[in-house]
Amino acid sequence: MSNVLVVAELADGKVRKSTHSAINFARQATSGGGSFSLLLLGPGAKGAAAEMAAFGAAKILVGDDAALADGVCERVAPTIAATAAAGGFDVVVMTASSFGKDVAPRVAAKLSAGYASDISAVKVDGGKLTYRRPVFAGNAYANCQLTTKVQVVSVRQSEFSAAEASGGASPVEDVAVTAPDASAGKLQYLGIDAAKSERPDLGEARVIVAGGRALKEKFADVLDPLANQLGAAIGASRAACDAGYAPAELQVGQTGRVVAPALYLAIGISGAIQHLAGIKGSKTIVAINKDPEAPIFQVADYGLVQDLFGAVPALVDELKAQS
Repeated sequence: MSNVLVVAELADGKVRKSTHSAINFARQATSGGGSFSLLLLGPGAKGAAAEMAAFGAAKILVGDDAALADGVCERVAPTIAATAAAGGFDVVVMTASSFGKDVAPRVAAKLSAGYASDISAVKVDGGKLTYRRPVFAGNAYANCQLTTKVQVVSVRQSEFSAAEASGGASPVEDVAVTAPDASAGKLQYLGIDAAKSERPDLGEARVIVAGGRALKEKFADVLDPLANQLGAAIGASRAACDAGYAPAELQVGQTGRVVAPALYLAIGISGAIQHLAGIKGSKTIVAINKDPEAPIFQVADYGLVQDLFGAVPALVDELKAQS
């Protein structure tokens, strides 16, 4: 039996959809007994708690404090660790986003807890939790157990589907905000340099249209019309980003964003193993490439061997006709 504390990630006073994957993990981890609670920290947390009341949490713990607005781990980790210790939680979980990867190790250190990152599956057996996680740069998977009293894990959003509301109304409780680490005084938060886009976030999009280096300077000219028709996010291979045809924040793959949309369209992407590692959670993969030997066709559900500069505009025209 495990009691799990899910650390939510907030943005502009709202819970990011990535947190729903951590909730799904918590539901699976407590299937053998126990319960899970949500922890929301930062300005607007109390308002955000209302939208999470129907997800089945035993309670929603809120630290609505402007001092935690920047999400810097030296400021938020002490409160997370103190809340976990005071509540007697066995497992602390967050999604393996940039926030989770930054905060989770520091929380584990404060709790003297074992830490397992990038969890792709969890199994409950005899009251113990066994985690499945990638090793050797994603080329293999290993099963592991943590033997410490408290466990800290981060979960891959692409491997745990977003939890849906299950009904009910979880009670909301305030938690005390713990003083930041001494090292926080040596840090100055300058802001987040993030590209603004009306398109869905790569990690949360149901449809992604991704392009490779073959698009060259016509990257946006070819992909934007297709993405507009599908309401899709736009991604890119590392080669396209390194060549300057697409911004780095669009990179999909092992060294970029790991995604799991319902539909992934790979346009002019050969399919290097690092890229495939980042898209294998996709429900349906469609590839367009003029090279019939491209590795992407080995994982694609549907493939079209054709020059993309002719195929994509034709696809856009057909979608317009159908709509």
